[in-house]
Amino acid sequence: MKRTSEESQSRLPDNSALKQQQLPAYRLQLTATGVLSGFFATGVFCLGVGIILILSAKSIKEIEIKYTKICGNCAKLREDATNFDKECTCSIPFYLSETMQGNVYMYYKLYGFYQNLYRYILSRSNSQLMGTDLKIVNKEKDVGTCAPFSRSHDGTPIAPCGAIANSIFNDTIILSYNLNSSIPIEVPMLRSGITWWTDKYVKFQNPRSKNLSIAFAGTTKPPSWAKPVYELDQEDPENNGFLNDDFIVWMRAAAFPTFKKLYRRLNRIQYFTEGLPAGNYSFNITYNFPVTRFRGEKSVVLSTLTWSGGSNLFLGLAYTVTGAVTWLAFFSMMAIHLMLKDRKNTVQTCI
Repeated sequence: MKRTSEESQSRLPDNSALKQQQLPAYRLQLTATGVLSGFFATGVFCLGVGIILILSAKSIKEIEIKYTKICGNCAKLREDATNFDKECTCSIPFYLSETMQGNVYMYYKLYGFYQNLYRYILSRSNSQLMGTDLKIVNKEKDVGTCAPFSRSHDGTPIAPCGAIANSIFNDTIILSYNLNSSIPIEVPMLRSGITWWTDKYVKFQNPRSKNLSIAFAGTTKPPSWAKPVYELDQEDPENNGFLNDDFIVWMRAAAFPTFKKLYRRLNRIQYFTEGLPAGNYSFNITYNFPVTRFRGEKSVVLSTLTWSGGSNLFLGLAYTVTGAVTWLAFFSMMAIHLMLKDRKNTVQTCI
């Protein structure tokens, strides 16, 4: 019995304030004044931030031109898959009434394209995109998620594989500026620096080889591509393979069926050091990406940015609505508090 008693005592927690739950505690005593002050301050903060965000979004200059119907002949040509090797171009003139000062960004925008489809999102090989030895990857189960775009009809592995890569946006958009109504000049645009840093330097890597054509030997391009992945950019050798900026931007799937993705950014040189001056412009588009088959639409967007981002009013409206609801709750609680206080004073007076 003595031994059993000693063993039970050895299992007792130490006689410390922490283990005996004897630490000093503080119980928050909420008063009506404190609660009302908190609601009032929260409402002021949310309303202030919301108004600032809305004004910031409103200050952005943006122009959007839908070109699916304008380039109707090209759209009809692309409905027939047998015309994949026939080039079709169209020119869309427009007038920019105000100067777009500062950095200007060009986006392509798609309507009715569901990149958020579950099987579509899974149709990729992350091991392949990380630059793992293609011969090893093509034997792994990871490529199985790319089916039916994992191998060509003759069994050759596809790189990059999957439905996302196969459906890459491949229209070519060139912006021209008519200087003094003379011969149009091409607006200098940069195709680099348009990706997320983590995508460019963490999630996507080329196979380790000095010659990409050798690294991708034994593979073939996706069925809908006109050229292999190591020839995507003829001007910049560093912008090829899985590190191509346009490819990386497309591979980040959008959450909604209507979305825009960054395509180019203005190179502020020559006539465009201050931005895009007002005047006559035109978009020269090589139409390749078909959208009429799923009743979609395409557009090109020119936009500036501010410290708060693009021309999206959602965040500003969310803060404004939150502040308004908080203030409504503040005035309601204050009215109830004053009413109960007057009633209490009346009862005490009667007594």
